[in-house]
Amino acid sequence: MAKALFHKNQRVFVKPVGTWALIERVIPHWVKDVEEPLRITYDLGLGREFSAGELVSEAVMNGRNQLSEDEELVVEDWRIFRMRNRWMESENTNAHPYPGTFPVVVTGETDWGGWRVPGAEYDRDPHLIEHQARMIVNTPDMVKVCKSLAQFVADHPEDAPAELVSVAKRAAVVLRHIYDAPAATQQAAE
Repeated sequence: MAKALFHKNQRVFVKPVGTWALIERVIPHWVKDVEEPLRITYDLGLGREFSAGELVSEAVMNGRNQLSEDEELVVEDWRIFRMRNRWMESENTNAHPYPGTFPVVVTGETDWGGWRVPGAEYDRDPHLIEHQARMIVNTPDMVKVCKSLAQFVADHPEDAPAELVSVAKRAAVVLRHIYDAPAATQQAAE
């Protein structure tokens, strides 16, 4: 039988997504004639329910707002897969960067979860979609660069040139936008 490991409004780190979130609902899954729930999932307002194994409490993270470099590499394993273009033959897609295929950005541990683009959208501008797929796949590394830059300037403010301080401030704004939920979203969750 399952016991809830987290509670409503608890702040947790969501490993598959790589961000912090508040638990909006604790969802027990009951079976007839059984006194305790068979399993428990958690609704975080991120589009699907998460199991306890996909979440880490703030206490376990020891008050850190980020994972260590090694842990981040495991969480952020994004890659591009090429899928066969079923709506057009290879002969009709010679102008495409990779004739007969389109990109699928996989953002999870399995090879089926992530971001896809509709066929009509890909046909409209395949070079743009390929560029966007490469941008999405490289986002975790860009976030790491932003973190490193912001941390370096925060640790050595007197040694950093003014231009670098300006870039680090922009990096901090980007990181805040990625990791901090807007106030309206937090109020709606309560």
